[in-house]
Amino acid sequence: MHTPSTTHTDGLPAPEHGLPLGLQRVEPKHGPVREGKVECNACPVLCQISEGRVGACDRYANQAGVLVRLDAVVWLNRQAALDQTTQDLLPRSDADTLPQPLSASDEPERGLFVTGIGASTTYPDYKPAPFIVASRSNGVDMVTVVTEGIFSYCSLKVKIDTDRYLGDERAAVLYEGEEVGHVTTAEYGSQMLSLGGVHHLTGGSKKQGRMALQLMHWLGNHQAVQVQIENGAQLVLQAGQAPIVDGVTEQRMRVGCGSAAIGMFARQWLGVCDEVVVVDDHITGVLTEHQAGRCLHMKPSGIAIKGRKSTPGRYFQVAQPGTGWGGTSITDPLSILGEWNPQEAWPGLRLLMTSTTGEHAAWFVLDDTLQPQPAEMPIEVRRVVERIGENCEPSLVSVLFLGGAGGSLRSGVTDNPIQLTRAVKNALVNVSCGGAPAYVWPGGGITLMVDVMRMPANSFGTVPTPAIVAPIEFSMRLSDYQALGGHMGFVRTLDDSLRNGAWHNDGAPTQLRWQAPAANATPWPLDAPPMLG
Repeated sequence: MHTPSTTHTDGLPAPEHGLPLGLQRVEPKHGPVREGKVECNACPVLCQISEGRVGACDRYANQAGVLVRLDAVVWLNRQAALDQTTQDLLPRSDADTLPQPLSASDEPERGLFVTGIGASTTYPDYKPAPFIVASRSNGVDMVTVVTEGIFSYCSLKVKIDTDRYLGDERAAVLYEGEEVGHVTTAEYGSQMLSLGGVHHLTGGSKKQGRMALQLMHWLGNHQAVQVQIENGAQLVLQAGQAPIVDGVTEQRMRVGCGSAAIGMFARQWLGVCDEVVVVDDHITGVLTEHQAGRCLHMKPSGIAIKGRKSTPGRYFQVAQPGTGWGGTSITDPLSILGEWNPQEAWPGLRLLMTSTTGEHAAWFVLDDTLQPQPAEMPIEVRRVVERIGENCEPSLVSVLFLGGAGGSLRSGVTDNPIQLTRAVKNALVNVSCGGAPAYVWPGGGITLMVDVMRMPANSFGTVPTPAIVAPIEFSMRLSDYQALGGHMGFVRTLDDSLRNGAWHNDGAPTQLRWQAPAANATPWPLDAPPMLG
């Protein structure tokens, strides 16, 4: 019978040497390893990989009968002297290229941090995390527990800075024809999507799971994707870039709703406008009726708005949502006006109509029959409209990864996973993803959320179970790690970790990747207080 090379990623003794923790090794469900193949058990798929081929996740390969990890382990280096752009790969065996000093006691702060990117996983879940690294920070003995988590329970929350109508709340988001999420609540100046999640990954067809996984993988790794909102807009989304809505690149995130714009710029319109309407799908503002105009003692204009009046100068539902003025369906702003009150309006009345971003604006003057006639906008009025635009921020797509660090992942930190959960909630442990600060939600478990733009590029991988592979790091005082029942027998120095890689000899790469933290990925993970809900 063929005896395969050592291929498992647990690095634990073979059965004849006795397994720790009282466990017994079993054959995979699909049978023994076939001739010429190696088996990878870094995830539940248990790929049997032929020589020169890679596994289904593209992360492990068979190289001359030995399982090897293809991606470099990413280490963050905060030293300004290192090149922040080339991210050179350094062989672990070349001691002369490693930053000095290397042992934990040499200096209080060395500026090195191992991330979970390329670190390998805790799967099968009985084994400790691949990197449990001792170091010193500001004179304190620290330990960082590092792994690539396999997340089936995860999603992306996508914030799209636009006033445009994208689709009804709860409308399905389609990718390659498959439902992969839905439109959620609109927030201030932004439309929100929820994408992925365990029901889309595992609760539908195989194709739906694959498409949801691919979408999350690409978006998380800063790639562009195109999606269609059911009965709504077609979108091109890419983290850190402007959204493209129905082929048009968005430019501005509004400074505020129509009512807020009235309040902010009312004084600047005083004396140069007799009436201002800021058109908005949500709250359209009317200057002379608004509290701002009344406080400035502006004369009522007699204007009539076709909408549902909320409070003075604030109107809801002036038009259907759309991609026109202020996120409404209109292209002619006068269409939201009724008849002017002849008891208050007067010929020559000066009317400005603008959108919440200033991208649409028009100037009218009432004629003798109280009908608004287009006219050339005075320069002093144009300046205020331009100021609205100046106060708008660039329209961007923001992508946040949200995942639940389950009991299996936590067992890589301690034999008693609840201890880690309690330590996180008691602010004894800082949680990061690829070195980027993670927000931990209140309530049970360790449900975290992180901005993918604060993570190194290509931080995410996949396994075809289907699930996302994401880096996660737990940093704490060494004494606290011991108190929560951590795997103290697997704690290693920075020196050892740099030179030898993961403790379990999982076929990790023979190279390391140095990378400067993203400019906005502050604070440094070993300094950061936990971001708790």
